Amino acid sequence: MGGSRGGYTYLARRWAAQGVASLHVQHIGSDSSLWRGNPFTVADRVQAATRDSEAAARVGDLRFALDRVLSKESGPHAVLVDRRRIVAAGYSYGANTALLAVGARVVRNGRWLGFRDPRYSAAIVISAPPFYGETNLAGVLAKITVPTLHVTATEDVIAIPGFRSPPTDRIAIFSATPGKRNLLAVFQGASHGVFSDRPFAGGPRLNRQVKRATADLTLAFLDHTFGGDPSGLTRWSLAWSDILAQPPVSTALPVAATPRRKEFRRTTLERPAAAAAN
Repeated sequence: MGGSRGGYTYLARRWAAQGVASLHVQHIGSDSSLWRGNPFTVADRVQAATRDSEAAARVGDLRFALDRVLSKESGPHAVLVDRRRIVAAGYSYGANTALLAVGARVVRNGRWLGFRDPRYSAAIVISAPPFYGETNLAGVLAKITVPTLHVTATEDVIAIPGFRSPPTDRIAIFSATPGKRNLLAVFQGASHGVFSDRPFAGGPRLNRQVKRATADLTLAFLDHTFGGDPSGLTRWSLAWSDILAQPPVSTALPVAATPRRKEFRRTTLERPAAAAAN
């Protein structure tokens, strides 16, 4: 929400250094133009950006962009892409978009409406909001079959005009995602904005640590998902244990979907250590 294709450079640089190319899509209609103009009408612009038509158009943006990259007529990049390892990734509103792209659905007029693109073989979901208005979260996510990485923090509160979401909503998304190849990481104390390109959200030191840790975690997740190597996840857990609210949890373990706010910290800290993933 309100981002641009120039965002998330901390991820792009880390990925590129390891041979992982990333395509950053700017969604006209819900991009940074929302924050320009009359400040008294920003709530109206945000409401318009969350309409069904815009949410669907965002997934269409991904499909169009991927079509162009994979087309040999569009440029030289098509031959460089391993089509078995294409991943949808997003933060906040973009996390919802990524989930829709890999199989999430919504109910409209009594019918399930889906947007799945079968070319994606995994998803990276950073600070996903709830699917506002949907009452059956398990049904919304039931058709997701690819491995997913979920990243959040104990202070990951989403607060934009007309919408507010506590950190427990991120846990609920993870818990409702089917399959045994999903992974959850929760950072201690970090806020929602820390995952963006903002350099000071949550404090300069923690901001830098969480960004570096998140980038490293995504690479370890990809190594495990596509190479079957869990060692990177194990090393990551040990390296960043001082800023984690809990060890990475896989869907092989039960996770409380909706702990009360005051119980959130206790629930995450007391969870027993576990293997990073199945």
